[in-house]
Amino acid sequence: MKAEAIKEYYIVDGKLIPTKDTNIFYKIEKPPIYEVLRVIDGIPLFLEDHIERMRKSGELVGININRSDKDIENDIRKLVEANNIKNLNVKLLVADVEGKGQVFLTYFIRSFYPPEEYYREGIHTILLYHERENPNAKVQQFSFREEIDRKLQENNAFEVLLVNKDGYVTEGSRSNMFFVKGNKIYTSPKGTVLLGITRKYIMEVCKELNIEVVEENTHVDDLKFLDGAFMSGTSVNVLPISTIDDIRLNSVENEIIKKVGDGYLNKVKEYMENKTL
Repeated sequence: MKAEAIKEYYIVDGKLIPTKDTNIFYKIEKPPIYEVLRVIDGIPLFLEDHIERMRKSGELVGININRSDKDIENDIRKLVEANNIKNLNVKLLVADVEGKGQVFLTYFIRSFYPPEEYYREGIHTILLYHERENPNAKVQQFSFREEIDRKLQENNAFEVLLVNKDGYVTEGSRSNMFFVKGNKIYTSPKGTVLLGITRKYIMEVCKELNIEVVEENTHVDDLKFLDGAFMSGTSVNVLPISTIDDIRLNSVENEIIKKVGDGYLNKVKEYMENKTL
């Protein structure tokens, strides 16, 4: 795989390695298990949830992650301190490396956080017919990511909505999708998509606000009847969708989406206030 680590140092099994030494990335033998989390003011957001999901991803493909939760937390602290960076996305990666066996890598990656105008105006998305081989496990597939990036660039889009063979939208290439119709939110059910950490807290917000969430897939033919849509993810929080291909949606002005977005930001604030690294 390509060397993704940026800034001065990354970490391999607890040891600081200069990012100019990238040999280990090229010795990874098969698609690795990974997580991406956001560090805000030096605090890894929803760290416990990310570690739990990473371990579940490993179990689904028959991999037992050897590194302890405390060691993973310490790795992130060491990474933040060594690079003197407190706001950026961190990637946790478990891989089999030639001659070493299982290794645990922790490193900063290039991160993009949508500017305020994206939330004011919404984003453009496109449809792509594709199904993940194992939607519940977060396994890195490089050819798939390259295809997605090419499609996004060709269409000047922010995200791709994946459509299965039956014509149902399942998820985004790097996000969960939510569709608003009337006073209800529709999202894909458990078992058919990778359950995002942001998605988990959005579901909590909806429960607290008495917003009904229906866990069922939405067919492409029904997209034109929606009142709004939004995507969720580590770097984007709750991001309104203004267009899906040539379908226009007034998601930015949708009151349900506004309430969910505000509610999620409150969850982030609450976590930050109660968690110290």
